[in-house]
Amino acid sequence: MTRFIFITGGVVSSLGKGLASAALGALLQARGFKVRLRKLDPYINVDPGTMSPYQHGEVYVTEDGAETDLDLGHYERFTGVDARRTDNVTTGQIYSKVIAKERRGEYLGATIQVIPHITDAIKEFVLSDLDGEDFVLCEIGGTVGDIEGLPFLEAIRQLGNELGRERSMFVHLTLLPYVAAAGELKTKPTQHSVKELQSVGIQPDLLLCRADRPIPESERRKVALFCNVRTEAVVPALDVETIYQVPLTYHEQGLDSEVCRHFGIDAPGLNLTGWSDIVRRVLAPEGEVAIAIVGKYTGLHDAYKSLTEALTHGGIANNVRVNVKWLESEIFENGGAVTHLEDVHGILVPGGFGERGSEGKIHAARFARERRVPYFGICFGMQMAVIEAARNLAGISGASSTEFGPCTDELVGLMTEWEKGGIKETRSEGSDKGGTMRLGAYPARLNDNSHVRGIYGEAAISERHRHRYEVNPAYEEALAKVGMVVSGKSPDGVLPEIIEIPDHPWFIGVQFHPELKSRPFDPHPLFTDFIRAAVEQSRLV
Repeated sequence: MTRFIFITGGVVSSLGKGLASAALGALLQARGFKVRLRKLDPYINVDPGTMSPYQHGEVYVTEDGAETDLDLGHYERFTGVDARRTDNVTTGQIYSKVIAKERRGEYLGATIQVIPHITDAIKEFVLSDLDGEDFVLCEIGGTVGDIEGLPFLEAIRQLGNELGRERSMFVHLTLLPYVAAAGELKTKPTQHSVKELQSVGIQPDLLLCRADRPIPESERRKVALFCNVRTEAVVPALDVETIYQVPLTYHEQGLDSEVCRHFGIDAPGLNLTGWSDIVRRVLAPEGEVAIAIVGKYTGLHDAYKSLTEALTHGGIANNVRVNVKWLESEIFENGGAVTHLEDVHGILVPGGFGERGSEGKIHAARFARERRVPYFGICFGMQMAVIEAARNLAGISGASSTEFGPCTDELVGLMTEWEKGGIKETRSEGSDKGGTMRLGAYPARLNDNSHVRGIYGEAAISERHRHRYEVNPAYEEALAKVGMVVSGKSPDGVLPEIIEIPDHPWFIGVQFHPELKSRPFDPHPLFTDFIRAAVEQSRLV
């Protein structure tokens, strides 16, 4: 019997519903249950693929090629369960599906309305594509009171009635702010948030209360009284030093026990020593390294959420703390790279789109190559490293990418066709921007005796992609002559997937996004080895 837990949020955004959902999923998993996590996003975009990172943060890509909310990254990292495209839905997707059915005449002349047609489509999503999970956790994006979220709240209200209490539970995440002038935590925002939720017919079964300090028992009783829940169901969600403490602190506060009590489950105990070890390695490492991330969205760190977590995982594997130095790539375009990079032990240039900041990334790649500092180029970062080598080593002065406009030497060009699952996919300059990239998991083969072959420990790999421009294989020979080799290709031997400079302590560029598959308990081998190289570099400076 599959049970459904619906997680909503109130008072303010960015309280951490995604982390709360992921942590609860990890706790239920630790008790021996099979879990699945889903995100219902009320925005009208079909997916976040065309949204600016400053608007939405990172776009997380699943194995099957869906562009999704960054919270799905938290779900995967905390539970190890690969998300699917059926684990994230938006208002845009729901309305597109309903309108398409209406155009085909499938509603038999009915007037299409939010209730029941939109809400039925949302319920269909929640209940579909399951595989014997014990628990499905559904996070509803936004906050209670947002007008675009009302159909989703109505849909889960209906599901609560249809499934019954034995199969459904409502968890509400709120804020208890501390008012310094009064010297106390205030419960009124939580009371109003719950009242707003009750106004749409949902009575929360459990409250997760975010606070920056311990919540007195008297305040918990007050919240319980005014919000119509048991005192034990008012669970403190206090600030922690690392997100990997969240499952431990939630367990200490009784979150998973309350969930089991609600469903009448006599669940087995759980062993959280693995999480304790992760926290110990994060908070009390044996050393530290400095890694520069040279990007174009560094003003919003959520734009690189999986990247920073993967670096943390690499640090965990090497028992060191990774201190990230955020650098806007445009600062290098007038020189001065030495000033900003001379004190770091590794340089990472991440993915990105568009010409802005590209020359700065090229300068960063050159600095790393010439100064023999470990360099990790991911997607766009690989392309900029290739352009840098072509210009400054191979003498191809016109080397550039057609993404920036016409150029004399197209080192990087628009990919117009490729194969996925035995089916040819084609794109052109005039194609829609949304969902038209090379997305999801694709295989690659690694050269024998290459650096990456030794890192992975196997010749065939599969990694997740998100790009529409490729390194031009016509320049492979010219690059090889100056020391940059293509060490990984698509199985047909056509598309360059990985480049490296063998005569360098650590210089690797990859066309894919390895950060999307890194986990705290299973750090990605590229990040593990990159941080190892950074540790070696720290001993030289």
